[in-house]
Order: sequence, then C-alpha cells, then structure tokens
Amino acid sequence: MENVEANLKVKDLVNYFDFEIIEGSEQSLERPIVIADTNRPGLELAGFFDFSQSKRVVILGDKEIAYIETMDERSQRISFDFITNEVTPAIIISKSHMCPPILKEIAKEKDFPLLRSMSETYRLIIDVVTFLDEKLAPTASRHGGLLSIYGKGVMISGESGMGKSEIALELIKRGHLLVADDRVDCSRIHNKIVGRAPTILREMLEIRGIGIINVSRMFGASSVLDKVEVSLVVQLEQWHPDNDYDRVGIEDKKFETILGVDIPKIILPVKEGRSMAVIIESAVTNFTLSEMGMDSAKEFEQRVLDFIAKNN
Repeated sequence: MENVEANLKVKDLVNYFDFEIIEGSEQSLERPIVIADTNRPGLELAGFFDFSQSKRVVILGDKEIAYIETMDERSQRISFDFITNEVTPAIIISKSHMCPPILKEIAKEKDFPLLRSMSETYRLIIDVVTFLDEKLAPTASRHGGLLSIYGKGVMISGESGMGKSEIALELIKRGHLLVADDRVDCSRIHNKIVGRAPTILREMLEIRGIGIINVSRMFGASSVLDKVEVSLVVQLEQWHPDNDYDRVGIEDKKFETILGVDIPKIILPVKEGRSMAVIIESAVTNFTLSEMGMDSAKEFEQRVLDFIAKNN
C-alpha cells in the first residue's frame, strides 16, 4: 500500500466555491492548505495571539466584522498583521460583508489572499470544512479494482493475472458500475474508506489481448462512478485443492485493514468453469442480507442443531 500526499492550494478552494477575490495575485493563490479546519479569530482580534493555529483558513463573519468596527486603527493593524502571516492560507469574508479598509490595505501590501463569499457564516464553515476534510483525508493507493455492485463498494484484489479486469468487465455488462481498475486511491473520511480512481486512469479498463478501453464511451456515462464507500473486499486466489476454503460461512469473519479501518473481506478461489461475476454478485447480496440480520450460514447452522436435537 502506497501513501498518497495531498497537495491542496488556495486556488482549489477558490475554483470549487467560486469565491470573489478581493486581494491577492495568482501567485498568492498557490499558498498551501494543510489543516482541514477553519479559524474565527475572535481572540486574535482582541489582541491575544498565544496558542493561535495560524495554518487554518480564517473566516470573518457577522461577529468579527461588527467587532472590527469597534477597534481603533492601531489595534486593527496589529491584529490584521498577525492573521495575514505567511503560514495562514487565506481569509474569507462571509455574507458579502464589506472588507475593512485597513485589512484590504495590509492584504494588498503582503499579496495575501482575501476572499469573499455570499454564504451565511455557518454554511460557509460547514461547506469549507467538508471540502477540506475530503481533500486532506489520509490517502493510500492499493492494487485492485473497485466497483459499485448493488450499491455496495466492492474492492476486488488479487495477484496480477487473476482476471480482475475481465471479471470487472463482465460485472459492468451486467449493469454494475466501474469506479477504478488496477489502482484504487483510498481516503479515510471520518471512519469510512472512500475509493476512487487516479485521474489518469478514470473510466479506463485494461483487458489483456485488447488493451485499454474507455468504459463510459463503450457502455455509457451511467456505467461509471466517480467514488464510492468501500464496504467489502473480495480477494481472488488461485484454486488449490489442498486449501481449506469456507464452505458454510460460519467460520471466523475476515477483515482487511485500510488506513486503520477494518473492511469485511471474503476470499474466493478462481478456477476454470466458475462464473466469478455471478459468484461475486451472490457474495455481495449475501453480505447485504447479513448486514440486515439475515445470515444464511447461521440459519443453516440452526437447522442442523434442530435436526440433531430432534433425532437424539
């Protein structure tokens, strides 16, 4: 598993939300954002700078703008100089408030990103933090494919040459959605793992003997998905007669740990003549039923116990 470094800039925030740029050149928008949180600088405006987290995006809302109007020029210059330091990514003013003239002057002198949004302050904070949470989430790359099967994100893993892409193609033909082939970028967002394809591989599928195919062009735009929560890992293994494979399903449950989150896993042996697409569909359906409390293996076990009790 290969870790993937996040590379988020202020310009990404501006482009996504279409913020108005009050001050700041194109170069200033290259400032990095490294913390998925915001700062409402009440204490900083009051002149208390200890323990301030300067690497957060600063939000100026109703309260901050109202308080700034009560500050004298000297206090404003001291506070504004602090919150426009070299490690602070940007300042966003909510609700289309007018920018304090002294803040605009200092931002211009420093070439500091000063932005404005029409959103209410609480909505702006929620939207920005949600965006940063996703973009700055811990991310790792894994070898395998990812599809949405009956609405469940299913990662198909296994050694090269196991036929993962061919199985994915069959599943796509059966109406399921491709998310990624060959490599899956996994991000931990809160306690969930979300998978997506690297940009260069998006919508592409490699079939040995054919080459690269564009799934969305071949099967339509509705055959692909940008991202999905990973709910189940299906690990493909070459069939070996000496291996002890699950036959009933009452054995200990298996899990795959991705970025500290345990994902349920099943191991499927690959053998000539087995329709792996149908088997994976059945495994996903059975997994969904077990999540709903309908466990076929436990039901069978109970039938066996009842039979034994009845005949003893």
